[in-house]
Amino acid sequence: MSAPPAPSSKSVLFARGIISRLSIWPALRIAVDQNWGGPESAEKRTWLASVLVDAFEQENPAPDVQYVELTLLQVMEDEFDTVIDDDSAESVAKDVVALWEDIESGQSVLVKKFEELSDKLKGKKVQAEEAVGDESDWEDESSEEDEDAGENEDAPPMLLDHQHPPRKQEPEVDDDGFTIVKGKGKSHRCE
Repeated sequence: MSAPPAPSSKSVLFARGIISRLSIWPALRIAVDQNWGGPESAEKRTWLASVLVDAFEQENPAPDVQYVELTLLQVMEDEFDTVIDDDSAESVAKDVVALWEDIESGQSVLVKKFEELSDKLKGKKVQAEEAVGDESDWEDESSEEDEDAGENEDAPPMLLDHQHPPRKQEPEVDDDGFTIVKGKGKSHRCE
């Protein structure tokens, strides 16, 4: 058996750019940091990058912003149980398309830009920015059911303190004395 052909330098550059761009996307950073995709969350981010690289290398014409945005939204929902309600997926999609066009024209300006931004964020916890008196941009749907859960209603408890795991809920007991078992899957919403 012969080894598969080595990827072209354009492919490697494009992959580096996408990985860097995905690593600075706050919604995906939080999803990976909080393991919303399970223990393989970081690997899922890398897999998403490979899906995008493959799409650009195999499709003719190359995917457009809408295709990339829909791919990002679908993967976030399917793999991280996260619904993105803000325009961040569109912004990432525009950057990915611009990155492809930059590399196709022989440039690597955007790759360098995204890698520098990614390097600055390495090892830093994700910070959710919020407007005073506004709802949080990051909302955990499971917290909607229990309105008494957090002291600060502007942000989900998991975003307030990254050092401590969320409090365990007391078991729910029905009228007959049986403990109600609920699934562990959570659905997250980013607005």
